[in-house]
Amino acid sequence: MKVQGKMFIWLSVFVLGMAIVYGVWSKEPAGTTALFLAFGLCIMVGYYLAFTARRVDAMAQDNKEADVADEAGEVGFFSPHSWQPLALGVGGALAFMGVVFGWWLLYFSAPIILIGLWGWVFEYYRGENQNQ
Repeated sequence: MKVQGKMFIWLSVFVLGMAIVYGVWSKEPAGTTALFLAFGLCIMVGYYLAFTARRVDAMAQDNKEADVADEAGEVGFFSPHSWQPLALGVGGALAFMGVVFGWWLLYFSAPIILIGLWGWVFEYYRGENQNQ
């Protein structure tokens, strides 16, 4: 984690320099503000990663002598399959089409979104994936 923290801190230094150069050279407030906000985001992430790296054990990426296999192991749990994102995508598409064609489409899209969201949240409490 130390490596990622240092990378983000150096990236924030670069973005700050670019924000200053851009602001002086272009005198355009929107882009300058966006670059200063990007600097703020980079410094927040970098500080968090550097702060967290002091409290956790050293990982293989912090060791210059480490092999790729040193970080081998379980990565995490990934859902094998789910139909709920399809329902959310269809409902979201209908909702955004409601902005273009008429707000009456939200009457059809809201139940689809709610059913998809409910199904996604409670997916592992019923059916074949229960209690895994």
